Amino acid sequence: MTVQARYLQRTWYVAALSTEVGPEALFPRRLLGTSVVLYRRADGTPVALHDRCPHRFAPLHLGKRIGDEVACLYHALQFDCTGQCTKNPHGNGHIPKAARVRTFPVVERYGFIWIWMAEEAPNLDLLPDYSPLDIGHPNAAGYTYMHMPANYELIIDNVMDLSHIDHVHGEIITTRGKLSPIVPQIRETPANISARWEWSQQPAMMIFANFLPRPADEARHYFDITWSAPANIQLSVGAVQDGKSFDEAVSQYDLHTCTPEDEFSTHYFFATRRNHVVEDAEYNRLKIEGMHAAFENEDGPVIRAVQQEMGTADFFSLDPVLMSNDIAAVKVRKLLQKMISAEVAETASLNAAE
Repeated sequence: MTVQARYLQRTWYVAALSTEVGPEALFPRRLLGTSVVLYRRADGTPVALHDRCPHRFAPLHLGKRIGDEVACLYHALQFDCTGQCTKNPHGNGHIPKAARVRTFPVVERYGFIWIWMAEEAPNLDLLPDYSPLDIGHPNAAGYTYMHMPANYELIIDNVMDLSHIDHVHGEIITTRGKLSPIVPQIRETPANISARWEWSQQPAMMIFANFLPRPADEARHYFDITWSAPANIQLSVGAVQDGKSFDEAVSQYDLHTCTPEDEFSTHYFFATRRNHVVEDAEYNRLKIEGMHAAFENEDGPVIRAVQQEMGTADFFSLDPVLMSNDIAAVKVRKLLQKMISAEVAETASLNAAE
């Protein structure tokens, strides 16, 4: 498999949390095996350049901002937001035609900076709608970032298969053994895989119990998750009592999204918005700390160990034993590979026609 075929190219990936890219600093991050530097223009608009000077290949993030431009640390060549070299302080100041840096289209939405890594023109229609993250009091939404030394598809597997909750996580989100026996309801489209679980437990999940009328009593719960290419999983979870519908649930709306750093390391981003205690900033801080700890200290060690055991082998080449809880994760793996293969074939066809 070629490097290009490891990832879907004509799609949007998260490059950074909006809060990671400040008004002045140059922010480096490796995405899909490519070094990228992010920064903001004076008006706040994000910019993404290949983090490599075309002269001696010094990382541009080691340089400095000059207005909306970036000057390379090594020999002070200066580049504007379009990647064009605007200043050469050497000799007669001639700027070689090849003195350009590749730029990447970026768009800021839902608390993230999204990047388009393909050569082709970006298609905003391919960016899923996660606008519920923007709706409501700012103290009801939280974001976090983790770096995971594992292939991004292992993280997708983990979120698409929620049957692991009672075995990996602690008391705060236990389903008290109710979730694992349930085969999720699957919904499929040409671009999405969704799974849904519904169950009752007593008491309710601890993340919701104290916001229900009777915290110690039984409550009905649901998980609903939808994968969208390349590595976005929107997860909704809620609980109700007294025969109420799930539309009236105490709930939260989460987004898990991954961007490969390279084949065996991943940038893992998480966002959540809840519909209860929406103005409490301290509760929000504690909730994000707890979610971060769950992924970092509970999911993380297992995923890292799986990657170490698999090594560089392809998942299906190891002939995994598949069970009912794998249905959503396996469907995502197969659909993603189908999309990548179709993109590779289309690119090859276009190249052959030129």
